[in-house]
Amino acid sequence: MVSLAFVICMLASLAITPLVKKLAVAVGAVDKPNYRKVHESIMPRMGGLAIFISFMLGLLVLQPQSPFNLAIVIGGVIIIVTGVLDDRFELSAKVKLGGQLLAALVVVLYGGIKMEFITLPFGGVMEFGFLSIPLTIIWIVGITNAINLIDGLDGLAAGVSSIALLTISLMAYMKGDIYVMSMALLVLGSTLGFLHYNFHPAKIFMGDTGALFLGYIIAVLSLLGFKNVTVISLIIPVIILGVPISDTLFAIIRRKVNKQPLSAPDKSHLHHCLLRRGYTHKQTVFLIYAIASMFGLAAIIFSMATIWGAFIIIAVLVIAIELFVESIGLVSVNYKPLLNFMRIRIKKELNR
Repeated sequence: MVSLAFVICMLASLAITPLVKKLAVAVGAVDKPNYRKVHESIMPRMGGLAIFISFMLGLLVLQPQSPFNLAIVIGGVIIIVTGVLDDRFELSAKVKLGGQLLAALVVVLYGGIKMEFITLPFGGVMEFGFLSIPLTIIWIVGITNAINLIDGLDGLAAGVSSIALLTISLMAYMKGDIYVMSMALLVLGSTLGFLHYNFHPAKIFMGDTGALFLGYIIAVLSLLGFKNVTVISLIIPVIILGVPISDTLFAIIRRKVNKQPLSAPDKSHLHHCLLRRGYTHKQTVFLIYAIASMFGLAAIIFSMATIWGAFIIIAVLVIAIELFVESIGLVSVNYKPLLNFMRIRIKKELNR
């Protein structure tokens, strides 16, 4: 039944996306080129609406049994409304953040989805207590914006999100969590159908409607799949989302160092740097797909490793990120002291 719902979502997305494209043009939800953007002509956006509608159709077909369904759908509707309004009217950063916070509050307070405690690797339990709610909200809002930040090239956010969703579904299957696996596959099918129109040269952009929804649903599913577990398991969703999280982290550091607002746009994201290095549009997208796949594979291996094996995997990932960042010039300031500090701390943990 899950496989049937997956196919229905993909076919529905293939059928609905052209209709959403016409709707976007009719209501004026279009993306105009500027100095930060790669495309050179006016493009319809709001394509994420097709992903959401297809996902909802799959949900109606599959009808997975879970007390979290209603909260996830309500939060999703809030995110979609926020994204549609932004794609049409270009909302301020504060208004968009308000929509994201409202969706996160619905999931946490109404749905009861939150990180309450973690089991420490060398014994003991850490209770989050009253911090469980703000920590969960920060996670949902943070991942939602991380996916939005990498939506800079045709097919990039959709492809990276698909890889993350596939990884989450595989790991949920390994854990026997059928609900998370099913939900991830429904969104995956909907996203792949949309990707047919969004891959370079794109016929439609997902816009904030799609990027915010994908970030939101990935954040919520990763919480459901890996909450209330060990510190090691809590790191798994961070590894799965390694590309958007690392790109966002470097963007925050870059803007802090350059004394710019966190919401300030720039052309120093991962895909911008790769384009400047001479890679073509498609080559850049495929390279980032490969990096996202590497993170996904690392997460799967990480989940099966011993504690010390997990530390070694983290060390290898940190060093790999450092080398890659330095090779492509992802940052324009000297971050070596920070990266060296991270290396030293990991070596100390390994030598204990």
